[in-house]
Amino acid sequence: MSLQANRTVSYEKYHGTSNDFIIIDAADFIPNRYSFATAYCDRETGVGVDLDVGDDGHVGADGVLFLALEEQYSPPRVIMTLVQPDGSTAAMCGNGARCAAAWAAERTGSDEVMVDTQAGTRHATVNDDGSVTIEMGVPAFDPRDVPLARDDPLVEEELEGHPVTAVNTGVPHVVIFVDDADDVDLESVGPTLRYADVFPEGANVTFAAEKESGDGFDQRTYERGIEGETQSCGTGAVAVVAAAKRLGLVDDAESVTVSPPGGDLEISVPDDAPATLRGGVTHEYAGELAREPPAQS
Repeated sequence: MSLQANRTVSYEKYHGTSNDFIIIDAADFIPNRYSFATAYCDRETGVGVDLDVGDDGHVGADGVLFLALEEQYSPPRVIMTLVQPDGSTAAMCGNGARCAAAWAAERTGSDEVMVDTQAGTRHATVNDDGSVTIEMGVPAFDPRDVPLARDDPLVEEELEGHPVTAVNTGVPHVVIFVDDADDVDLESVGPTLRYADVFPEGANVTFAAEKESGDGFDQRTYERGIEGETQSCGTGAVAVVAAAKRLGLVDDAESVTVSPPGGDLEISVPDDAPATLRGGVTHEYAGELAREPPAQS
């Protein structure tokens, strides 16, 4: 191997409804995953800045997925570690797990994949239309599971002037139902709720509004670890439906459409089985990156 090749690592770029990720094979050594993620996720100077990615492409990313494929199992397994733009790790990411499943399926030819996350092992299926469905576990409202710094669940209770419901869908979310999600000043309101004292580990902040058609919800999410709004959040979409069901806003319909800015997601939250998340996955581009990013000026 040449010295130059030893200094670089191959990557692939995927997105799930515009929630985008750099994917690195975990077998490839990265000296410092923190600095790697903070450098290459940058939206102005990060991955893809040297490429003509086009109007629909993404410079930077919402995180780096380090994936370890174990294809000897049936179905094959992929161990997923997500490092976010601020260098922290997240226990679960629904769209990230769907991208991980698509990456593993492409390498194994299997349409079923087990994705091992810090929140548990999730079964994923690559559907005939190319979309990916992944199990998301059972949404939890118990204060110990969210977690909350209190003994009672937080369900449609006023916090910082908003009626909030707290639920864990792999990571903690606070869900607020409003008349129009587009009217929310998310960059202002998001940090206030994200760092509220009742959330000892912080929380993602998701606003949702019933569509004018009455068929599902629009969604906007301020994500911890990214510290800003993302174009799509899978755990947030599941949180919206779980909270809506808890509040009696939806019946036991088989699936509910949730629409973040990046596209539609199909969510199912049954009474007696894990929630599921379904949506499209796109392979954007691939290339080489320095294992040790240049120091930022």
